[in-house]
Amino acid sequence: MYYTYMLRCADNSIYTGMTNNLEKRINEHSLKGTKGAKYTKSHNVIKLEKAWKSKDKSLACKLEYHIKHLTKSQKENLINGEKLSSFLKGKVDCRRYKKV
Repeated sequence: MYYTYMLRCADNSIYTGMTNNLEKRINEHSLKGTKGAKYTKSHNVIKLEKAWKSKDKSLACKLEYHIKHLTKSQKENLINGEKLSSFLKGKVDCRRYKKV
């Protein structure tokens, strides 16, 4: 199982990533160790905002790519309950992702 996730940072920015171990990856971002992302080393992670699971790495990467290209407003709308299909219909098969 793979996960695409969105994290809220202290400056109210949103970081998007993907992993096969969600809990471990969030800890890596929060602890600012060598395995955390460069972005989250300079932006304090506050919490996990949203996550979707998918069956393979390819699907998770594709969703991550498309979410990263959304506007901040669109990302906020996803966090607040808007469906993936509202923004990504035609780009990804939204039925292949399940909210965590």
